[in-house]
Amino acid sequence: MKLLPLQTGILYGPINSRRLGKSLGINLMPTTYKACSFNCIYCHYGRTDVLTHDLEKCKDDLPTVTDIVAAVEGALASDVKFDYLTFSGNGEPTLYPDFETIVKHIVALRNTYQPALKIALLSNSSGVYRENVRRALAFIDMPVFKLDAGNAVMFEKVNRPSRDVQFGEIVQNLSTLKHIYLQTVLMYGDPSNAEAQELVSYYEAVARIRPKEVQIYSLDRPVSNAKIRRVLPHDLEETAAYGTRETGVPFHAYYL
Repeated sequence: MKLLPLQTGILYGPINSRRLGKSLGINLMPTTYKACSFNCIYCHYGRTDVLTHDLEKCKDDLPTVTDIVAAVEGALASDVKFDYLTFSGNGEPTLYPDFETIVKHIVALRNTYQPALKIALLSNSSGVYRENVRRALAFIDMPVFKLDAGNAVMFEKVNRPSRDVQFGEIVQNLSTLKHIYLQTVLMYGDPSNAEAQELVSYYEAVARIRPKEVQIYSLDRPVSNAKIRRVLPHDLEETAAYGTRETGVPFHAYYL
């Protein structure tokens, strides 16, 4: 199976999302290479070309605020139907230097053209420490943050972050936020974050963060690593049910 190609523009979709219905994606990253603060072992875009927590070296390849706003306004004014505008794309959206400015512009456009439309963020959690990101979250209807591990060792194996990103800091920063969602990709193989011994520390991290909801899923798209494999729906359901009981946080399993 082939990996998914990078998004070639600012907008993509609408795509059918199990969690968000019809979602129009917003890509704030370069379109000819993948720039991200993680190099996740399961990423359906493949390896990260520029592994960084600072996009200074990529600034000439980023879309401008003007172009992003114009693209979103065009979509909102069109006859295309969708349920969510979703920040995601070719890398971590909160790395974009003017992320807060973009969010405020898009919220204003949404309020003008389609007030009932929701705005989502799919983030790997590495930018939560930034004040401009934290301020922007107040304007986002569904802020979803990645948590694929319960300890630093598994975090390094699964997410393979840039060297300035620390697991403990991510959990601490997430625990200070309110009304957020967590998303978790579970996998078997090498590495496996779905085994019982790994889930113990994972549930502890979830209980500390106290999100509104945890959304778990598995490898439903092509990945580049042949050593990992999909967690079947029955196991996802069991993990979700146990997680809800163990943490007091609602867990929901998503699968094809």
